[in-house]
Amino acid sequence: MIELRTFDDPRAHSDALAKAVGDALKASLAARGAASADAAGQTAHATLAVSGGTSPKPFLQALSHAPLDWAHIDVTLVDDRWVPETDAASNAHFLRETLLQNAGASAYFLPLVDTGKPLETHIAELNADARRRLPDVAVLGMGEDGHTASIFADAPEWDFAISTQDRYVAVHPVAAPHARVSLSMAALQQIGQSGQLYLFISGQKKLDVLNAALAAPQKNAISTLAHAEGVKLDVYWCA
Repeated sequence: MIELRTFDDPRAHSDALAKAVGDALKASLAARGAASADAAGQTAHATLAVSGGTSPKPFLQALSHAPLDWAHIDVTLVDDRWVPETDAASNAHFLRETLLQNAGASAYFLPLVDTGKPLETHIAELNADARRRLPDVAVLGMGEDGHTASIFADAPEWDFAISTQDRYVAVHPVAAPHARVSLSMAALQQIGQSGQLYLFISGQKKLDVLNAALAAPQKNAISTLAHAEGVKLDVYWCA
């Protein structure tokens, strides 16, 4: 099920999503009993996954000021490029300069990339890491080719990325630079079925891409996700 919310003002667009994500995180913490210790003496946490790129910057900056229990929120990424965090193309670098500031600086950050080891070894370790819980809340972006996260239809890993039950996949897009680490389609579908999944986009062209993807199944990630059974996707679009 797709729910579309439209905005004419970019600031209102970012602020509305920041409020929605903040409310979803509060609800997740409450559901997990974050106010009381569990049997092991550990307080429950909620997990938020967000996207990089330039588009979400105002949203992430707004969210960084939200009065949330950030010490009990784990933050990670939907995807990232296989580059060191010092690289300008790193989504982790971008996140440290936007969301992980102000009140958000108290969150625990789980990066997706460690270029000190081979990519495939790192992917296996991510999939085996018990700390990497399925995000309770995730915010996606979308390219004009219909990719979301780093699930690119032109990548040789396309068939695997949309069919595996592994949570993390390596992707080598043909038309975009850098190898990628990405949540798989199964992981995105699970978030959309059991958690809160948002899509943050702007501009008429991206709305047209989304509408075409919804009208009939296509070979792109947003269409595959939107047509999956039981997935709820809240779309925040600004003209």
